[in-house]
Amino acid sequence: MYEVRIHGRGGQGAVMMGGMLAAAVVQDGNYVVAVPSFGFERRGAPVASFLRFDDKEIRQMTNIYRPDCLICIDPTVAKSVNIFDGLKVGGVLVQATAKPLAALTLPETVGTVGLCDAVSLAQKIFKRSITNTLMLGAFARTTGKVSMEALRAAIEDSDFRDAGLTQNLEALDAGFRETTVHVIERSAAA
Repeated sequence: MYEVRIHGRGGQGAVMMGGMLAAAVVQDGNYVVAVPSFGFERRGAPVASFLRFDDKEIRQMTNIYRPDCLICIDPTVAKSVNIFDGLKVGGVLVQATAKPLAALTLPETVGTVGLCDAVSLAQKIFKRSITNTLMLGAFARTTGKVSMEALRAAIEDSDFRDAGLTQNLEALDAGFRETTVHVIERSAAA
C-alpha cells in the first residue's frame, strides 16, 4: 500500500487535489481511499488530505500517520505544522517552492524530493497562486505512481469541465515538465 498526505491551506484545493488524484489512481486500475481533513475549515488555515492506494482492496479508513509521500502545495505551510511528522524512512517529498534543494532543511527520513516552483507557474497560468493541479503533475513526475493520462482524465471529469479546463490541463503539464527530482544519498553512518 502507498500512502500520501497532502498539505496546503484552506482555499488552495488540497482536498480537491486528493479527490482528483484518487480518481486518477482508480483510472490506472488501483484501489484507493481518500480521506479529507479540514481542521479549522477557514481560508488560509493549514489543511491536510490523505490518500492510500494499492493493487488490492483497502479496508483501512483512518488518517495517515506514516506516509510514504508528502505533497506540500504551499511553500509556507511547513512554518505552521510539522509536515514531516511520521514520514517513513526513504520517503518522498513533493514540494511547491522556488528554493533550490540546498536551501531546504529536510529530515533524515526524506529520500527523494520533487521541487516545483508552482506558485510562479500558477501566477502565469491562472493569475493567482492556486497550485493543486500543478502539484498533481509534480507528483506524477517525482513518483511515477500515476499516469499523466489518468490525471488528464480526472481533471476532465472534475468541476473544471466547464470553467478553466484548458488552464488546468496546461498546469498539470507544466507541473510535470518543470519539476526537478532529487534522490538524496545518505551515508550509512547518518
